Amino acid sequence: MSGTFVGMPAFPTAAREALADSQLRHNLAHATGTIRAKRARVVAEVEDWEELRLAGAAVKERALLDLDTQLVRLEETLTANGATVHWARDAAEANAIVASIAKAHDAQEVVKVKSMVTQEIGLNEALAADGIAAWETDLAELIVQLGDDLPSHILVPAIHRNRAEIREIFRSRMAAAGRPAPIDLTDEPAVLAAAAREHLREKFLRAKVGVSGANFAVAETGTLVVVESEGNGRMCLTLPEVLVSVVGIEKVVSRWEDLDPLLRLLPRSSTGERMNPYTSTWSGITPGDGPQEVHVVLLDNGRTRALADEVGRQALRCIRCSACLNVCPVYERTGGHAYGSVYPGPIGAILNPLLKGVGHDDQIDSLPYASSLCGACFEVCPVRIDIPSVLVDQRAQVVDAHRGGVPKPEGAAMKGAAYVLGRSRRLSALERLTGLGMRFARRFGPSAWTGARDLPEAPEESFRAWWQRTDGGRKDDA
Repeated sequence: MSGTFVGMPAFPTAAREALADSQLRHNLAHATGTIRAKRARVVAEVEDWEELRLAGAAVKERALLDLDTQLVRLEETLTANGATVHWARDAAEANAIVASIAKAHDAQEVVKVKSMVTQEIGLNEALAADGIAAWETDLAELIVQLGDDLPSHILVPAIHRNRAEIREIFRSRMAAAGRPAPIDLTDEPAVLAAAAREHLREKFLRAKVGVSGANFAVAETGTLVVVESEGNGRMCLTLPEVLVSVVGIEKVVSRWEDLDPLLRLLPRSSTGERMNPYTSTWSGITPGDGPQEVHVVLLDNGRTRALADEVGRQALRCIRCSACLNVCPVYERTGGHAYGSVYPGPIGAILNPLLKGVGHDDQIDSLPYASSLCGACFEVCPVRIDIPSVLVDQRAQVVDAHRGGVPKPEGAAMKGAAYVLGRSRRLSALERLTGLGMRFARRFGPSAWTGARDLPEAPEESFRAWWQRTDGGRKDDA
């Protein structure tokens, strides 16, 4: 199962390193602040926003609770429309299916629509191992790919880069991947976008195979939906002879009309727009128009595991808008790389443990703790995923998974506290040593705590001693 960046440390270690990068914090604060403001403006225009959130959540929840039926129905309607449906239990199966289709058409390269699920399964790397180049065509994904970098945001994967850094990536890396950047390239956004457009155009025109994900899959009609802002997706979906769409099984909705609330919620929550510039829908094959061979890979990769979690399954309602990232005070200061996954931020902190399970990887086990539980993520989620509640439940699961083995320091501390607090005599005896203990802690305690905080002086008298001396305070009142 892929989706986690190999070799990444646990969140506390990665976050500490990210916090030391002042340029990163500046880039993140500027970008997330801008997106937050745009979202707030367009959401305020909708008088019934809360009712719309409830409707969107209900659409996704209905489909999830009837997922087995809806998936079979989706396969039937897609097949009737001329598409070939494949089922993949995990990343390895999905990658093998896509690679076999590309090889069958002697394709040495594919063009890709921005897709979180193909990043989750490591498709680009798997295709490269088979000698097939996978070219990202979304501008931000192109920046990440050319920079040999890792994505750090669901919507804006290059959010950690500024304009000057992007210009340098284009100047130094574009030529090796195709059409070089103009000699007079500047860091103006329009100029950078034009350079990317020219670089990608030749790839669009020669590619035999396109690869996409899907924002939604309508079981009733066998329709896949992709929303995007640049037009690159439309090129990938219409120009190649062959189209392969890798779709997580949680993307299914039951009926065509179910798209109504979702397509109103998603653009406002993600890009701060009233509607997406490009909303592409396709249902199998149309003779003489678009790809004449269409494949749909329905992917599990841990989703049935998540579905079995009664508290956490609501995370499968996620429509990948990234609104929770943009309001999260933790994400804003650490960035996405600290989460060690293609799914960063609050939603990643719950989705990764749900997909992979807890108790076997320190990096995954650290993610439910990557939150202050402030609740901002739930307030902005367009499909009302109660991320803080899921985080608390997952913390309990992490603790339970490690019971019976060598206790962690915090576990040992809690057991010690339970022993002392379990008998009043023990607590009374320990209180007499409070002053000595605090002096010891001040001198020899962990610098991670005392280096940034002032440890107070121990009181001369405990509350218990004061209570006994004053007969419950009555002597002082007299």
